[in-house]
Amino acid sequence: MKIIIADDHWVVRQSLKHVVRRLDQTLETYEAETFGELTQLLEEHPDVSLILLDLVMPGFEELGGLSALRTKFPDVPVVVVSVHEDVDHVIRAVEQGVIGYIPKSADGAEVERALERVLAGEVSFPRRIIERSSAPPARKKEAPSDRDLDKLTERERDVLALLGSGASVKNIAERLGLSSQTVRIHLGNAMKKLNIQDRSGAVHYAITHFGRTTDAAN
Repeated sequence: MKIIIADDHWVVRQSLKHVVRRLDQTLETYEAETFGELTQLLEEHPDVSLILLDLVMPGFEELGGLSALRTKFPDVPVVVVSVHEDVDHVIRAVEQGVIGYIPKSADGAEVERALERVLAGEVSFPRRIIERSSAPPARKKEAPSDRDLDKLTERERDVLALLGSGASVKNIAERLGLSSQTVRIHLGNAMKKLNIQDRSGAVHYAITHFGRTTDAAN
């Protein structure tokens, strides 16, 4: 299994490499400190199994760069390792299909747990960020509750569960044997039933109720 650690700070790369090798000595690790080096490595090693990606490095424009990377290499799983610790960055990264998000402020134990889950084929998102909301109290009262799940059909639950695991609409369609348009219809119906106004809200709800989160307290 090959992993690329893409970050312009060598200390971060060495720290992540140390954690990865402690979890599995058989893993092959490669390093990139620019977007150009990252794409070159991906072209040289099409069998890369995972990218640990910083959103801020030369030639990489944060979420725009992530979108470009996912477009060019859609099949390589990505875990974001970032200084950004706000819900918006996490949700928008998930919308691009990342399977994990690790804040750089996370301690060693939290980072190790997150990577352990990802290497085991799961997803991992930071609970302390996901559960943080900037919505005013009036909107919080209108937020969907666990009981609202009873309103959903089995297929709508399936779509939300996969959305919460970091899958894109295209990936969900492939895994459920549906068209992308049908997935969007199921998602739209679920959003109406749950009183969710936009896609970001749907992603937030899906991660909170169906996705795997990690924190030092877990």
